Amino acid sequence: MGSTPGRPGMPERAPIAGVKALIAVASGKGGVGKTTVAVNLAIALQRMGSSVGLLDADVYGPNVPTMLGTTEQPQALSEREILPVQAYGVKMISMGLLNPGDRPMIWRGPMLHSVLQQFLRSVVWGDLDYLIVDLPPGTGDIQLSLIQSVPLTGAVLVTTPSVVALADVRKAIEMFRQVNVEVLGVVENMSFYDAPGGQRVYIFGQGEGKRVAEMFAVPFLGEIEIDPQIRLGGDTGKPVAASGDSAPGAKSLYAMARAVAARVQAVTSAAQGPVVQID
Repeated sequence: MGSTPGRPGMPERAPIAGVKALIAVASGKGGVGKTTVAVNLAIALQRMGSSVGLLDADVYGPNVPTMLGTTEQPQALSEREILPVQAYGVKMISMGLLNPGDRPMIWRGPMLHSVLQQFLRSVVWGDLDYLIVDLPPGTGDIQLSLIQSVPLTGAVLVTTPSVVALADVRKAIEMFRQVNVEVLGVVENMSFYDAPGGQRVYIFGQGEGKRVAEMFAVPFLGEIEIDPQIRLGGDTGKPVAASGDSAPGAKSLYAMARAVAARVQAVTSAAQGPVVQID
């Protein structure tokens, strides 16, 4: 790899041909519903009229195929070209399709870097408005490999209102800032439960995700409710976002997707700079 002009030692971060926006979905810790958010974000954006790809970079826990209800294996067109699988109109690649079953992945950093490069560079993504990358939890090798390999449009941080999750999302925000990746915003999952009778119950605390976003001066992208349909959709391979904006449990997911799309538009417009008209 060469070096970016003016920044000796920094690897080149070549964009992926045809991909307009590359979004990392990350979390400081596991168990906060990051993959649920990534899958439903991808489908919601697709239903809103965009072309979308989903790269499952959580090599140790590749749950995207289960949530999308597919076991189809991607086809190799050549040694350097892989066709992604399509589910619910979204192009997808995952180690879960290449290593099905319960066999664990026991890999070190260089091997993780290699498989991520193949997913980024060898998969025939075509023209995409968005490529969503579902990262493993934490701030480890995969995160750094992605950041060093491609120019990210930005990162979406997923948390829950619990104190432990919020402490870890702060670390994730700081990591992305240290490597100059735009934080598109914070999504608070499992925020509330609408009980029968109309009472809204905040089981894990109220407003903490928004307070963290304000503390770090990043946008708050919305609250995702606790709804059995969201959990059931992920377990059965029928994500709630696929049923449309008005489906039970889907309204807050679509609101979040619209907020992400607006942030991406703002970030890309700012990067392009003002349009100068010449008379």
